[in-house]
Amino acid sequence: MMYYPTFDRLFDDFFDTQWTGSNDVMKTDIVEKDGNIQFNMEVPGVNKDDIQIELNDGVLNITASRDQNHEDKDDNDQLIRQERNYGRYTRSFYVGDNVKPEDVKAHFENGELQITVPDKQDAIENHETISIE
Repeated sequence: MMYYPTFDRLFDDFFDTQWTGSNDVMKTDIVEKDGNIQFNMEVPGVNKDDIQIELNDGVLNITASRDQNHEDKDDNDQLIRQERNYGRYTRSFYVGDNVKPEDVKAHFENGELQITVPDKQDAIENHETISIE
């Protein structure tokens, strides 16, 4: 069986993966709620043990890895099209230098990772206008 993508889909795939990278990996909504910043991140197909969260110099780094399952495939199978993402993915967010690792809370359920960080950003008291040359 041969697979022939439609003309439109061919260009969508080309521009999505060749120039912009896959934008379907670790999509994140960021919400400010009750004095906290909440990161709601999609990580479908990833196990809890394959997610790592680190805080370094005010930057929250989230790494998830998903390996391709070769057990379900026998030697005679031929891949026609692969749309699912596999590999190691990282997202980074600046959360402030005042946040400590013990302040960060994380919960993972049904392919969604929720990370809560207190909003400890110091308020900027003086606003200065920068001139454009």
